[in-house]
Amino acid sequence: MKFKDYKYERPNYEEIKKSFLELVDKIKNASTYDEQKLHINQLNNIRKHIETMSTLASIRNSINTADEFYDEEQNYWDEQGPLYTELNSDFYKAIVNSKFKDEIKKDYSEQFYKICEYSLKSFSPEIISDLQEENKLMSKYTKLLASAKINFKGEELNLSGLYKYMLSSDRNEREQSSKAYYNYFGEHEEEFDEIYDQLVHIRHNMAKKLGFKNFVELGYIRMDRTDYNPEMVVNLRKQILEYIVPLCNKLYEKQAKRLNLDKLTYIDENLEFLDGNATIKGDSDYIIENGIKMYQELSQETKEFFDFMLENELMDLETKHNKSAGGYCTYIPDYKAPFIFSNFNKTSEDMDVLTHEAGHAFQLYMSRDIDMQEINFPTLDSCEIHSMSMEFITYPWMETFFKEDSDKYKFAHLTSAIKFLPYGVVVDEFQHVVYDNPNMTSDERKKVWRDLEKKYLPHRDYEDNEILERGCWFFKQGHIFKDPFYYIDYVLAQICAFQFLKKMEEDRISGWEDYLRICKVGGTQSFLQIVKTGNLISPFDDKCIEYIIKNLETNIEKFERNL
Repeated sequence: MKFKDYKYERPNYEEIKKSFLELVDKIKNASTYDEQKLHINQLNNIRKHIETMSTLASIRNSINTADEFYDEEQNYWDEQGPLYTELNSDFYKAIVNSKFKDEIKKDYSEQFYKICEYSLKSFSPEIISDLQEENKLMSKYTKLLASAKINFKGEELNLSGLYKYMLSSDRNEREQSSKAYYNYFGEHEEEFDEIYDQLVHIRHNMAKKLGFKNFVELGYIRMDRTDYNPEMVVNLRKQILEYIVPLCNKLYEKQAKRLNLDKLTYIDENLEFLDGNATIKGDSDYIIENGIKMYQELSQETKEFFDFMLENELMDLETKHNKSAGGYCTYIPDYKAPFIFSNFNKTSEDMDVLTHEAGHAFQLYMSRDIDMQEINFPTLDSCEIHSMSMEFITYPWMETFFKEDSDKYKFAHLTSAIKFLPYGVVVDEFQHVVYDNPNMTSDERKKVWRDLEKKYLPHRDYEDNEILERGCWFFKQGHIFKDPFYYIDYVLAQICAFQFLKKMEEDRISGWEDYLRICKVGGTQSFLQIVKTGNLISPFDDKCIEYIIKNLETNIEKFERNL
């Protein structure tokens, strides 16, 4: 069935609640495990349907934020979502208090049981109104980004549409488009500040109501981090400062020389070559046509997966007015269907979407028979391993898309991934500081951001851009507003993906088997368990970055020789 035919119908909360609680009582009062399991699965069917309706509303709203029907439905889910969370809390209590715990762990995994425990710690009916307000503020942020209409070179563009000009080989065009882009954030600075300030205080208040010192503790629990803590993350940041920041500084110095610049500034960072970055040699249809070929040749599993996505029209790729910014992959449980959303902008980033979001979608496709919604998608730190690794696994096909620019693309892609690590820890450390000090003013927060940039991104030069010099860069980073503490996940996963790059170069068959294995387990394992399943070194291991850095430098040199 095609995505457009997936039926959306707003659930009747009162009817759902009645059926839901009746099944919760049956779970609690079951005299045998077989009886309890039957009722768990019956209830899970109701829960999957609720998730399906919520996801359909969210996808269709993000495709067109001006669609009045789905805008209203998104408002419904912002308001009612926490009430469904409350029902789930009753389900989790029944699981955690079950006299058949060992059987539940055996059938649904230890990870599922831990997630139930964590979900109880992160919710109370007392915070329902706070969760509703949090949802509304996040939707307000999304609309503020999506509503950007910037006149540039005779076109009315959204933020995604402007990006291609920010990669122009004409420095004046890069400068003008970059200023137009960031001026939007400057013009709406008070709105962004206000939304974020309210989110910080709401989250802090929720944490206090739930008995936590602050939102840092609650944030880790909401992310289901069952096997690592902030102290381990601090140690990882130190490794990145010691090993990766110096490597990045060298990369930026070389980049300035390639661009014939005395110094690299913020408007130059995304341009790697004076004659322009690598470009895909065709339009969206060309990308999809060659994507079919790539996934056919990669493996039987990827062929099956990509055919499924195309046949059911489960990708919305083109940028257009009133479409939400960014890209994502999500899952529609009733149809066992992944969905990919993006904003193609005629740059090499379109390839990153095709591989990154397809990595998420492929994992979901491979674990679609895991029926419990908490564990078909792994925790976000783990699921980013699948997406980021797929970007490297598909390297052998880049010539198909980029032709003579393929080494150019791989060089820029690899160095960009390396340069990302310091930025990733800026986002993470910023959030730790903010939520440890929730009463900071907006100006104080922006100063924290700018100071962290100077620590981990010492090359960054904003010239005369007052907006960015004040620390407003983070306004565009949606995760900071909508997914607090979801960013170190990318850092952890990137380090694992670098290991998959090394694996695929050394033994492609064995490397693919390791990748397939971590896709099939879905979310039945924690992050460190998945790392072990994939035969990877933990990013928290003191020797991990030291282990991968030599291979990264070797690849950089190899691609440089072919430029």
